[in-house]
Formats: sequence, C-alpha cells, structure tokens
Amino acid sequence: MQQLQQAIIERGSVLSDEVLKVDQFLNHQIDTNLMINIGKEFVNRFQDCKITKVLTIESSGIAPSFMAANELGVPLVFARKKKSLTVADHVYSSGVYSYTKQEMNNITVSKSYLSSDDHVLIIDDFLARGNAALGLIDVVKEAGATAAGVGIVIEKSFQDGRMKLEEEGFRVESLARIQSLEGSKVTFLEELATK
Repeated sequence: MQQLQQAIIERGSVLSDEVLKVDQFLNHQIDTNLMINIGKEFVNRFQDCKITKVLTIESSGIAPSFMAANELGVPLVFARKKKSLTVADHVYSSGVYSYTKQEMNNITVSKSYLSSDDHVLIIDDFLARGNAALGLIDVVKEAGATAAGVGIVIEKSFQDGRMKLEEEGFRVESLARIQSLEGSKVTFLEELATK
C-alpha cells in the first residue's frame, strides 16, 4: 500500500535493526485519513471471507481495526491486556509476549462477544514474531469460531511471524512488508514496493 509505505518512510523512525517507531501516524498519534484507507484495503483483501467480527488487541490495533470493521459493517472486538473487574471469569484468554515491551500479557475477550458462528478477521498493527496474532487465534479457537485471516498493517518480514502463521494454515495479508531495517533505513520487500 503506497500511502502506508510513504508514511513509514517520511514519518517512521528506525530505532534499531529490529525496531520501527511509527507513533506519528499509527500508535500514539493517528493519521485518520491513512487509517480510513487502511480499513478499505483490508476490506478489499478479505471481502470474500464473510466476516462477522473483527478482532484485535488493545491499543495500537484498534484504529485500523475500527476502520475495517466500520467498512465491513460488523462489530469490532478488542482483547484486553489487563483483566477488567466487570468481565470476571466469563472470558476467553491467551498468553502473549510483547517483544517491544518485554512483558507477558494475558489477553482476554468476554465470551459474550465471540461465538462459534463467527468468522473473525484478526487485525494488528505489527507482525514480527507472530505472538499477538497467535494469541488472538487461540482466543478465536477457544470460542469455536473461525479465523478467516490475519490482516497486518506493517510486517517485519525478516522475522518469522508470517512463517509461523502460514505453517498453521492461516491467510496473512500485510499492507507494508519490510525486508530490512539495517543501517537505520527501511527497505520494503521488492514485490510490494512497486505496487
């Protein structure tokens, strides 16, 4: 997605060979026009999947997921990283390790919002090692629902997240695939850089 790649180049900051900071437009300050177009692109890519719910993890996945869910006309459900007193024990849960925060989170989704009838589109801001997406897939499986696919805003293709998801049989659609962050420079996979 050209608009997203341009935002990464112009407003992203490479902090190391493994860390890209995109808080100017995605996960602190949000470029709403870009998010609207990201939502439309996800819908375009998954329009054949009969999606009934969009699922993400708080908080950085909410903006792109909201736009996709709104475009699809379906509810957005987000997994909480901290257990809420109002939800009690009526939840699906999975452990997810965050590399950037160096912590384990037990994500939860109320059983009221996912059922075995649902076809769920999972959306997240980043795909690196696949931990967040796999945690959300666990929640979908726990509910007896169908994971229709995984939509990723930015994929670090030099890490093994996509491979793990595809080995499990899941469809992965990433809007920007980064081949390398070496030398403080963002290099996109050639196949997407020309689209």
